[in-house]
Amino acid sequence: MTSYWPSLIGGMLIGLSAAMLLLLNGRVAGISGILGRLAQGAQVETNAAFAIGLISGPLLYRVGAGQWPPVTITASLPVIALAGLLVGFGTRMGSGCTSGHGVVGLARLSPRSVAAVVTFLLAGVATVTLMRLVAP
Repeated sequence: MTSYWPSLIGGMLIGLSAAMLLLLNGRVAGISGILGRLAQGAQVETNAAFAIGLISGPLLYRVGAGQWPPVTITASLPVIALAGLLVGFGTRMGSGCTSGHGVVGLARLSPRSVAAVVTFLLAGVATVTLMRLVAP
């Protein structure tokens, strides 16, 4: 059971930060939108603070746990690059990312976010199924 604590705490912190950003700034905590606005130079202080908070997560984990978070990446660099491009394309096509739609959009009962999250989940199931058929 103790192996679930980091994920539980992380999820609670994501929810807390999304709720605080919405309540205090009236902004949806969609990472693609935050980074997009930061790249355009809009609301630099708020967007930079949120981005720095995301990046500092592993550092805070190391301070609290005394070690780096365990990460295992088995894909090759070209596969990771292609996946990143596809995620970026999907984010633009879907008018937001999983964090914006899944965390905040569902909490706000947004029909567009419900459709987006269902699409994300179905695409994930299809991808895993296809990958298991292609590379067993």
